[in-house]
Amino acid sequence: MTRKFAGVAVALALALAACGSGPAAAPQKGPSSGTAAATIEIGSLYEPQNLDNTGGGGQGVTEAFNGNVYEGLFKLTDAGKVENLLAESQEVSGDGLTYTFKLRQGVKFHSGKALTAADVKHSIERVTAEDSQSARKSQLEVIKSVAAPDDRTVVVTLASRSISLVYNLSYVSIVNADAKNLATGEDGTGPYKLGAWKRGSTLSLEPFPGYWGPRPANGGVVFHYFTEATALNNALLTGAVDIVTSEQSPDALSQFTGNADYKVSEGHSTTKLLLAFNDRKAPFDKPLVRKAVSAAIDDAKLLESIWAGHGSLIGSMVPPTDPWYEDLTSIDPYDVELAKRQLAEAGYAKGFRFTLDTPNYDPHPTAATFIKSELAKVGITVDINVITADEWYSKVFKNHDFAATLQEHVNDRDVVWYGNPDFYWGYDNKQVTEWIKQAEQAKAAEEQTGLLKKANRQIAEDAASDWLYLYPQIVVASSKLSGYPVNGLNSQFYAYGIKKG
Repeated sequence: MTRKFAGVAVALALALAACGSGPAAAPQKGPSSGTAAATIEIGSLYEPQNLDNTGGGGQGVTEAFNGNVYEGLFKLTDAGKVENLLAESQEVSGDGLTYTFKLRQGVKFHSGKALTAADVKHSIERVTAEDSQSARKSQLEVIKSVAAPDDRTVVVTLASRSISLVYNLSYVSIVNADAKNLATGEDGTGPYKLGAWKRGSTLSLEPFPGYWGPRPANGGVVFHYFTEATALNNALLTGAVDIVTSEQSPDALSQFTGNADYKVSEGHSTTKLLLAFNDRKAPFDKPLVRKAVSAAIDDAKLLESIWAGHGSLIGSMVPPTDPWYEDLTSIDPYDVELAKRQLAEAGYAKGFRFTLDTPNYDPHPTAATFIKSELAKVGITVDINVITADEWYSKVFKNHDFAATLQEHVNDRDVVWYGNPDFYWGYDNKQVTEWIKQAEQAKAAEEQTGLLKKANRQIAEDAASDWLYLYPQIVVASSKLSGYPVNGLNSQFYAYGIKKG
């Protein structure tokens, strides 16, 4: 269905413990066996735009490469915990402005070069560079400098305290500083190396013999890419793929549920579908207009029509798995008469007309048609402009040339983007910006949580966007498989624990 952008969903927490098959198993040690040698065929709708996650590669890069091909100093597990990975240890100065990391020894890149602190320095600076398209760039701009005093030591100096630094560093893929052409190749330290990428078809990953840790539980994986859900489900039914990373066709679940050949697991998603307004431009520069639009759309009916009882409603950017979640669905409830009164009060009693830029992959066209019908009831005319993912990135995200748009945002803890007035939707509330800034500089998690709850409630009061619903995370797999992730946090899909047989 979708081609989310990682991060902005350019798509695009502390998730609850994984359900279904459970979190991904650890890579297996020991000699190869028939089971371990099996190649896992993975079905996905999220082919990368390119292979560089600082160059607009999108969600597909995160899904295929994060934790599989590339590793970070830290790892966000499928259960939502942050664990040490390439960082063996860390020390923090008393003022919270200097972090010193010691690197794990014996780590090699796929090219054979040994990992050094200079590679880590280079990788962090790639993310914070002016031309970086990384989802976490703005969160890491607090970094004042990165130093590599010796091959095993990385010193990160901050301009101000950052309680989320370690969490945000789990997003930074460590690459060989000498690597070239990362848009079409790679040089990471992960358990897999890139086999071949056949654009529009497949991307294969092969076990890396020189991996520093336990080897994968399989003989490699192949991501098979599809452009729509029916073809993907047919591939699973015919055995062309072993697992679907994220089921996007609830109508198709009946053919898997109750079938002993398959297992359906529903995990915890962090993906939100947004009707994002350009808060800089009339009429969406008026909070009352945004509130009216939100009140005129029956989110529950939309969710039911697309997901048939799966997924949930949210009243803000914060999913229930974030520490600062509160149920805010009552702030802008579905109420057509209220919407009409708000429009009149805002000076638009007869409604208005606007263009809704809509990505051309599901569920966006369906949701756009639904929204058009809903808003017609209050006198608002919607012109749907269907665009490709690349056009969306250029027109909407980069150039801010839009009135309103539909998009998915896949990451947890991304309410902080409402504290950035330069972000594509242009929300600019000085108090919210200050709360989010203070939250990041908090000395304790409790202080951070309290401030972000305030910010979250205010963006809901301002109807900064219309958060339509929270996706379910449904993984469908052959019953012969085990050890696969089910939560899909931030669209990552750790493949090294998957076993067949």
